[in-house]
Amino acid sequence: MESFYIKGRGFMLLALLLTAGHLAAQVTIRERRGEQREEVFDQPPKLIVGIVVDQMRFDYLSRFWNHYGEDGFRRLAGDGFLCRNHHFNYAPTSTGPGHASVYTGATPAVHGIIGNNWYDKETGEDVYCAGDSQVQSVGTESGAGMNSPHRLLVTTITDELRLHHQMRSKVVAVSLKDRGAVLPGGFTANAAYWFEGGQDGNWISSSYYMEALPDWVRKFNASGAAGAYKRVWEPAEPLRTYVESNLDNVPYESPFAGQEAPVFPYDLPALWDGNGAFDLLRITPFGNSLTLDFALEALKEEELGADLITDFLAISFSSTDYVGHKFGVDSKEVQDTYIRLDRDLARLLDELDDRVGEGEYTVFLTSDHGAVPVPAYLADAGVRAGYPDNALIQKQFGEFLRYTYGTTEIIKASSNSQLFLDRDVIRNLELDPSEVEAQLAAELLGYEGIYQVYTGTQMRGASYKQGIPAILQNGFNQKRSGDVLIVYDPGFAQYSPTGSTHGTVHNYDTHVPLIFYGKGIPRGQLYRRTEIPDIAPTLAAMLGIAFPSGTTGEPIAEVLK
Repeated sequence: MESFYIKGRGFMLLALLLTAGHLAAQVTIRERRGEQREEVFDQPPKLIVGIVVDQMRFDYLSRFWNHYGEDGFRRLAGDGFLCRNHHFNYAPTSTGPGHASVYTGATPAVHGIIGNNWYDKETGEDVYCAGDSQVQSVGTESGAGMNSPHRLLVTTITDELRLHHQMRSKVVAVSLKDRGAVLPGGFTANAAYWFEGGQDGNWISSSYYMEALPDWVRKFNASGAAGAYKRVWEPAEPLRTYVESNLDNVPYESPFAGQEAPVFPYDLPALWDGNGAFDLLRITPFGNSLTLDFALEALKEEELGADLITDFLAISFSSTDYVGHKFGVDSKEVQDTYIRLDRDLARLLDELDDRVGEGEYTVFLTSDHGAVPVPAYLADAGVRAGYPDNALIQKQFGEFLRYTYGTTEIIKASSNSQLFLDRDVIRNLELDPSEVEAQLAAELLGYEGIYQVYTGTQMRGASYKQGIPAILQNGFNQKRSGDVLIVYDPGFAQYSPTGSTHGTVHNYDTHVPLIFYGKGIPRGQLYRRTEIPDIAPTLAAMLGIAFPSGTTGEPIAEVLK
């Protein structure tokens, strides 16, 4: 009996030793696996800062590179990830569609913002992309605050961030332009603010977001921050060093009211009353500086990025667009505006380092569209460029309509280089709408200055994969777009002979910068093509949140490695 007990104890001891060895082996395996396993969902950045620079061509990075300091564009591009071949994949390339596409990850075909303004087929009236008669202005007695995102058809990345965190994330959007704040803010933003110029020069909002301006906004408006920029605009660096731009006094620029020539220096106090008072700041680099002043106040007062729940600050710098429209792509005024914006970006990054913490935030910078060099300048330089003869086109087209159909009323409206047919007139004439579209397209294609023409029937029935028709189709919304789509010759613009414009399918309007910087972003550059709708899903993948509801873009994998 004793022998069996001893043997039993030996057996139990052996079993315990074997069990302990097995458990130790399991621990070792678990430890080894833990060392090899990647963390699937890292702690996300405390703050995302989305920067849209209005009318920024990609080559403004390289052209003015030697004038930029170390802490603005150079810091973003050198320490971040630069996409060199980044494009809009739709037209029209304008501010409303641009901001909507950046933040929804979709094109106008899906998100529905087909222009800054467009003809509404249901009401028979022109509508504004952010206009909303059902809301009230906040912070002003005028109608300048009657805006909301109600014309958007899908969610934004800012919406998805708020929804993911059960509305605990904060989203604030800021821009001189109402559409530059409303569309990035999406449906659920805590606040969107834009600038009302005129005699007041205040930041305002809409009853869609709030009943009254917060105390900090009222204090900012009362502080005289905007009035501090009522000063002389002189070049930030010696004008003779701006060799990357045209001469200072050329016929491709337009002067301010009260000016004999569009040349430096610009005495804003002397020009003030004749040029819209505070609206004058929009057409100077000081408009960007004021925008940043207000955005930094929002960063501080709203405590953005102060905890581990990711917040979002959307900033759109609009003065670059206003200056480009007035003076043109190759002007010294545009160059000076970007040199000053570079300094503002350095100021922004320094403040983010201090308030949020270096390495705790993520920034992306892109544009809402590019711009064409002034066609008059191109033509003088020997490049095929110019302006369509609209009077002649209208005369020829009117004669064609009367001869073919007996009336010009077959065309109900036109907007964004699209014609809208009057279906009632076509029905009364017992005509086939698709055949009418084809006849009009064939006629217009023969006119000088018109490059290509497509029909609504083609846009609805075909599936284009590349080239101009694909770009048009991505911008074609079945319920909102027109029946005949016109593309003008490259280098030709429906605009004044001074200043630059945009809106077309051509590369000068589609090629813009894209830079990611900060937490979760490797250093690098990418030469393969990326597209505007790729931005939102890239952010969503990085944050581990749902993609915006209409997303058509793809995450840029190289940015996330």
